[in-house]
Amino acid sequence: MHRFYIPPADCHNNPLRLSPAESKHARSVLRLREGDRVVVLNGAGKELLCQAAEVRNDSTTLEIIQENSVPPLPFEITLYQAVAKGKAMDFIVQKATELGAHRVVPVLSDRSVPDWDDAKTAAKVEKWRSICIESIKQCGSAWLPKLELPMTPKDALADARQSALSLIATLQPDSKHPREHIDAHAAEHGLAPSKLAIWVGPEGDYTPAEINIIRTGALPITLGPLVLRSETAAIYCLAVLNYELQARQ
Repeated sequence: MHRFYIPPADCHNNPLRLSPAESKHARSVLRLREGDRVVVLNGAGKELLCQAAEVRNDSTTLEIIQENSVPPLPFEITLYQAVAKGKAMDFIVQKATELGAHRVVPVLSDRSVPDWDDAKTAAKVEKWRSICIESIKQCGSAWLPKLELPMTPKDALADARQSALSLIATLQPDSKHPREHIDAHAAEHGLAPSKLAIWVGPEGDYTPAEINIIRTGALPITLGPLVLRSETAAIYCLAVLNYELQARQ
């Protein structure tokens, strides 16, 4: 069954209307026809079963048949990801959405994107948000991650203080498996962290100065003996942390 995205503010009426771009895609690419059933996601926990009432290239109306509320995950993971070069950041945002990240915070590391400037911010963030939307349509998640504006490591560290536990993926010798830190938190507080932050560096990792800053608020974790690409490390961290936290529910 095909999935579409309609923002929460536009999901209060029945019938619903797809945007002109979505309508054209629905008719010309997906071959949607009147009477077909589809799912509409609003990215804020609503999943709407609909039936196509009218399908045109510039306008498609959908009659709501059933409305479901999908609860969020019982924990929130925020990915503090150093902005990766080329299309790697697009890939990371896509996979973070699929893996249920609650928030994605791009971090402007000295080793990430040297020519980044404010003029690029709006276009980049808009592109990443579009990738998030396409990702929930692909994986069926009813929740869009919150995509924040890029931050410096210092600003991101202040932002991360809202998390119960912050971790940084690093090759430093005192790094531990994520489970050890989660177990220690659970032993001290009586339960696993409900809000967790994970820091992933760029190609070449964060600079020593940046690591020192981040480690004032984050504990080091190991991803094994191999040196992973930034995008691989992000997927590894989100998958492992999801597994560890779900196992404790």
